[in-house]
Amino acid sequence: MSLTEETAHAVIKAARVAANSIGVPMNIAVLDAGAHLKAFARMDGALLGSIDVALRKAKTAVLFGMNSEAVGEFCKPGGPSPGLELTNGTLVVFAGGIAIRNADGIVIGSVGVSGGAIEQDLLVARAAASAP
Repeated sequence: MSLTEETAHAVIKAARVAANSIGVPMNIAVLDAGAHLKAFARMDGALLGSIDVALRKAKTAVLFGMNSEAVGEFCKPGGPSPGLELTNGTLVVFAGGIAIRNADGIVIGSVGVSGGAIEQDLLVARAAASAP
């Protein structure tokens, strides 16, 4: 199964609902398994500077098949992959990017959310990733 347009829009919708529930406008990026943009939404009032952050969080999650903040653990001083965040056109390695998996556990895409505090981004991203 691949990430369909219908699924991508369900992810966006779930993110919007979660963002509205906490009163924080978000930028929401959904990428397919090849790290290509499938759907994007910038809610009214979402920070312009967070557009690229949302896209890069999603890219980080799909390229490594894990949450963006988990990739960040590899990049920390003393970690096994210092400088990893500088690869692939620069990654974003803090919370808000989540790989989307199918029923068999295969990564079919990702969602990246940015616009609030890190905890808010993660909350919205989790809601979005659980939509499919």
